[in-house]
Amino acid sequence: MTGFVSIRNLRKSYGSFEALKGIDLDVAKGEVVCIIGPSGSGKSTLIRCINRLEAFSEGSEIRVDGTPVTSGRALAKVRAEVGMVFQSFNLFPHLTVRQNVMLAPRRVRGTTRAEASAQADRLLDRVGIGNQADKYPEHLSGGQQQRVAIARALAMEPQVMLFDEPTSSLDPEMVGEVLDVMRDLARTGVTMIVVTHEMGFASQVADRVIFMDAGQIVEEGPPAQVLSHPREPRTRDFLGAVLNH
Repeated sequence: MTGFVSIRNLRKSYGSFEALKGIDLDVAKGEVVCIIGPSGSGKSTLIRCINRLEAFSEGSEIRVDGTPVTSGRALAKVRAEVGMVFQSFNLFPHLTVRQNVMLAPRRVRGTTRAEASAQADRLLDRVGIGNQADKYPEHLSGGQQQRVAIARALAMEPQVMLFDEPTSSLDPEMVGEVLDVMRDLARTGVTMIVVTHEMGFASQVADRVIFMDAGQIVEEGPPAQVLSHPREPRTRDFLGAVLNH
């Protein structure tokens, strides 16, 4: 296996439905990869398998920085190095914004309250909402809540960040503020795997774009090639439908 994130023969089935059909993928350290494709193509399932939020079929293999994604101690090690941001924000409503960001470092890494609080404030400033630290999630807009979710994932100082359609549940005017935070993050050199329908973001930020359909990788390459000059008819059909929508 050669990638910082390495996937071999990844298969996942739900009953008789095969959601992933033998995916092979390597993502280099510091690389930004955007995954695009129609609904039901397996994009979200793929990245949820990376930290084993989805169990995968026997014979599949995933490694993060050489550590196999299995169970027990190895899985705990991987999850400590892999941050994830979901479509829904999944913030704890009974905790303030600052407390949401502090929680994982305190529980998982044993960070002191003072250190975790100072780190949370730095991260909230970084994502542009330092002035919201003492509010509860219900008093924030969707875009602000998603930025808290990004800060919370960064609090564990992950080696890899996974994004599962992070703007899909946002009102259109809030999408830009979250994408701006992700653009800034991409410039820091963190490894990012992003499932997205934001083609402009993919074209500007990705080192590589992957098009998936029916549980398989159909095409991959630099954004200019995949998005502007796709080789595969299925990719052309998808982009034609999306870009003309």
